[in-house]
This record gives sequence, structure tokens and C-alpha cells, in this order.
Amino acid sequence: MLQWSDAIFHYGMKDIFLGRVQLLFVLLLLLAFALLGKLFFVQVMHGKDFKERAGRQYVSSVADAFNRGSIFFTRKDGTLIGAATLKSGFVVAIHPGLLADAQEAFKKLFDILPKLDVVAFFLKAGKKDDPYEEIARRVPEESATRIKEMEIPGVSIFSEKWRYYPGETIAAHTVGFVGWNGDSLGGRYGLERYYDDVLRRGEENLYVNFFAEIFANLGKSLFYRGSREGDIVISIEPEVERHLETVLRDVVKKWNADSGGAIIIDPKTGAVYALASYPTFDPNHFEKEKKHTIFSNPLVENMYEMGSIVKPLTMAAGLDAGVVTAKSTYNDVGSLVLNTARIGNYDGKARGVVSMQEVLNQSLNTGAVHVMQKVGKEKFAKYMLSFGIGEETGIDLPNEIPGLVTNLKSSRDIEYATASFGQGIAMTPIAMTRALAVLGNKGVLVTPHIVTRIDYPLSSKEINLSDDVRRVIKEEAAEEITRMLVGVVDTALVGGVQKLPRYSIAAKTGTAQMALPEGGGYYDDRYLHSFFGYFPAYDARFLVFLYMVYPKEVRYSSQTLTDPFFDVAKFLINYYEIPPDR
Repeated sequence: MLQWSDAIFHYGMKDIFLGRVQLLFVLLLLLAFALLGKLFFVQVMHGKDFKERAGRQYVSSVADAFNRGSIFFTRKDGTLIGAATLKSGFVVAIHPGLLADAQEAFKKLFDILPKLDVVAFFLKAGKKDDPYEEIARRVPEESATRIKEMEIPGVSIFSEKWRYYPGETIAAHTVGFVGWNGDSLGGRYGLERYYDDVLRRGEENLYVNFFAEIFANLGKSLFYRGSREGDIVISIEPEVERHLETVLRDVVKKWNADSGGAIIIDPKTGAVYALASYPTFDPNHFEKEKKHTIFSNPLVENMYEMGSIVKPLTMAAGLDAGVVTAKSTYNDVGSLVLNTARIGNYDGKARGVVSMQEVLNQSLNTGAVHVMQKVGKEKFAKYMLSFGIGEETGIDLPNEIPGLVTNLKSSRDIEYATASFGQGIAMTPIAMTRALAVLGNKGVLVTPHIVTRIDYPLSSKEINLSDDVRRVIKEEAAEEITRMLVGVVDTALVGGVQKLPRYSIAAKTGTAQMALPEGGGYYDDRYLHSFFGYFPAYDARFLVFLYMVYPKEVRYSSQTLTDPFFDVAKFLINYYEIPPDR
């Protein structure tokens, strides 16, 4: 019996021993995984950061080296091009109290830094109680190395980084820039501001003892969660943006306009290929601009009465409601009176009995009012608001404002009448573009967007807004208004001479009187010109929207924006190799 008990005790102790060995093995295995995971994090995920920190062991750093995520343009073949990156260089500083011979030091430095200011240098060298005075920034590595090798007493080299925009003025209003806001350095305008929480980098201490961190927080080492810091990829195509900006700049200068803007969007998805505003600026040297208002993006922050490009929306509402067709007619007597106010055509002339097609062909104000009245003012207002003109579009840019559409809630008929041809209501260029894209997207409203993907350290997040849509008009109505707008280009726009025989293009011009700043009326000689078009019309790949504020010595947008629009259209057709559709 004693021997049997001894055997039980022996085997029990053996099981306990084996259990402890297995537990120790599991713990060692977990530790090995932790080490491997941490090595992966150090060498792969943050290898670049550690390499840079190691490099700064022999060259001091200016405080905490600036760090920030990148912004990338997307070319048509999917390759990425830097829109906002970091550039590295060096700061040269002096310790005036340690300068043995200021004149000799200046002579040596001037041989390498020929732009060094002699007066500023000796003023700083005279501050003997000041241990740190910068004399040059953004010095290239080759020059910094030569200075370091000379070992000039009292002269130090410090590494630095700064935000750099390789495209210079390209998409400046969209990208924005990084600047100081009080004592905080961050995104100030554009995507830099809107996605500041993604692009900003935290104060991570890469000098924490490796093994101490492992044992202090095994879970964090095994399962690195990290912050939501990443790089952003945008739909802006750099060559398309460059071409659009060139066309816009040229037409604004040609007609001495106050300003202008342009947008290229995919009406099906809302992806923005180009956003241009003129005048513009270089975000690398934004501090040189005297007027900070130039940094604001008028495409999302300014609203305008758009004029006759609103007429296709009015006509689409009439088609969708079933109250008119392209062949429906009305008797145009040249003007009409509502609430004691007279509304007339742009030339004040009557056309007699004309069709709805001619309303668009000749841009007749009385025809737009006729359609509004057939729809009914309350229902007409609902249609117009359903196009999104009174709301923010949701585009991923800061400071977007909604439209001004209080006239669509008025009790007076005159307000609905003027709204039918684009006066008395105002909207941002991006809201106008979004509304017009409904016509090229078979009646469906989409959300315009710029960022397509966010690349995080361990994953990527695609930005998909394809589900954020709503139907505004029936597909049949969208097809009919498209057919009518193609007719405008083929037969009416400057006599049809600009039409492309092998491509269907749906387009319309707009000329709007500009409102007096104090309200209560309009200028007699100041106009906002606009032009939009989409193509191939029945399966649209692109919608192009152009506008100019107060072009001089010219009345109609057909005179100013027709050629620029077709320049852009032909460029897109050739650049993307769009096959003919007719």
C-alpha cells in the first residue's frame, strides 16, 4: 500500500513538473513573439524613423524634428505623385560667446554660404550672452557636411525638416499648407487642415529602453494598436489639374476678370479630378502673400448667383414631373410681370410660339418661368432643393458653406420665377457642380470627394461614398434633358461650330447679373460667367464646370468660356483615350 502511494506521489510530482515546463515554454514562446513583433515594428514599420534618429546622434536636431504624413496625387495609371511631403536640410547656428574669431568664421562660412548676410551675422555674433543664434536655415547636406568638417569653434549644425509642396502652385487651394496657429504647428487650409488629425504625428519617444518596454507592457508589444496616423491619397490627377489651371489662368487674364474657378468631376462617383482657383499662390512661400484672403477656397467658401446654367435643372424638373417635353411649346411674348416686377429675356425680344428645346437653345428666361409655373412653385422648390443647392455637399474640404435659397420659401411668385433661371438664389461652385452632375448621372445625386484612400502603418482604408447617393429625377428624365443639352451644343452654341462630330457633349452657358453688395438690386454692367458640360453625354466620364467673376468689356459667357471648355474637353478625351460614342 505504501509503495502504491509512493508511485502516485511520484507520478503526481512528474505531472506538476511537466506542467511547469509547459507553462515556462508558453511564456518563452510569447516573449519570442513579443521580441519578433517589436523588431518588426522597429525595423519595418518605423525603420525610417529610427534610422533618422540614429543619424542625428552625430548632428543635433532642432528641438523635436518636424514630422507629418504625406499627401499624394493619383495619376491616371494609378501611380502616386507627391503633393505634400517632407524635405530635409540643416540649420547653421553660432554660439557668440564661443566664437574665437568672428571675422574668420564669417569668411569660412561665406565661402560655402554665399547668401549669408554680413550685417545680420555680425549683429548676432555680438550677442555674447546668447548661446544660440541661427544664421542659415534649410542648408543642403553637402554644404552642412563641409561646414561640420571645418570644425569652426562656436559654429554648430542642426538637422531640420519642413513641409514641401513639389507641385508648387498646383492644387494649392485644395492641398492647403502647414503653418503656425499661435504656438501650434498644423494644417491651416485645404486638405492639410481637413485631415490634420490623420497627417499630424504624435510625440512618440523612440528612445525608450527596448527590453524595459517589452516587460513593462507585454500586451502593447504583442498587439501594437498605434494611432490613426497615416498618409492620404487623393483623386486629383496632376496633369489634368495642371492643364485646367493653365486654361483658367489664361482666360481670367484675357478678360481681366476679378477671379475664376473650375472643377472636373466624375458625375457617377463624385471623384474630383481637378479643382482650380485663380488667382492662386505657392504654399512653399505662403508667407509672401500680402492678402490672406487668397488662401480661402472660393469653390467651397464663396457663393454666387449662377444664372442660366440653372435652367437645365428647371427643365429637368418639368420633364420629371411630366408637365413638359422637349417638343412642348409656349407663346413667348418677350416678358411677363409678377408681383409688379417685370421679367424679360436677355435681349427683351419675343420669339412667339417656341419649343422647350428652344428655351435651352436660346436661353429664354420666360421659358424657364413657364416650366416653373407648370410644375407649381411649391413642387418646383422641392425639386430644386433635392438637387442639393441649399445644403453643404459634404466634400472633404474645410469651411464649406450651404447655399442661399430663402427665395424658395417665399410667398411671392416672383422669387420662384427668378430662381428658375438662376437669379435670387446662390450656391457654391461645388454645389452647382454636384447639382448638374445629376443630369449626367442618370438622375442620381452623389457626394463629391477628394481623398480616395488613407494609408495607415498596418492597413489601408478605402474611401467609398458610392452608397451615399439619392435619386432626384427619373432616369428617363435625365436622358431627355441630356438629349436636349446635346442639341444645344450641336445646333445652338455659337452656331454649332464647336461640336465634336464623333463625341456627344451636353452643355449650357450661364450669364448672371451680379448682386449689389449692399443688396436690393444688381449691377447693370457686372456679370458672372459660367459654363458646364459633360461627356460622353449618355455615359458621362467627366463633368467640367467653369466660371469667372466680372470679366471686363464682354457680356455673354458664350463669348468667354466656350473655347476654354472645349480646350479642356479635348484634352480629357485625348489624355484618357475616350472612345467615340457617335
